[in-house]
Amino acid sequence: MRDVTETTPVELLVCTTCRRGLPIEDDAQRPGTLLHKALAAADLPEGITLKPVECLSNCDQGCSIVLRGGPSRWTFVYENLNESDHVEIIVEGATKYLAADDGLVKWRDRPEHFRKNCAARIPPIGA
Repeated sequence: MRDVTETTPVELLVCTTCRRGLPIEDDAQRPGTLLHKALAAADLPEGITLKPVECLSNCDQGCSIVLRGGPSRWTFVYENLNESDHVEIIVEGATKYLAADDGLVKWRDRPEHFRKNCAARIPPIGA
């Protein structure tokens, strides 16, 4: 891994439509929206841009996020996230992703939740 200050920008996408199977009608109270708000208040490192997105089509697997960054990085989709329990884990994982040239953080260096809840690993555009 290289110094975080030398990396290309990374996007952290958060599905804000997630209801995690709950009968929630108020959009502001959806777990995905609350996760996005919690991450907006968190201490994300410079170089990570937080973006809300509508529906990542992973509805049965709790809140989902995507880490992506540039044409030479792998993209990852993580699931089963919680708006109150996983904010620090997401920040840790996103920070490690930012520091990895190609987005591939060694499996044992990833937060445990990321190791067990990776829904997809998508190769770089140029692969």
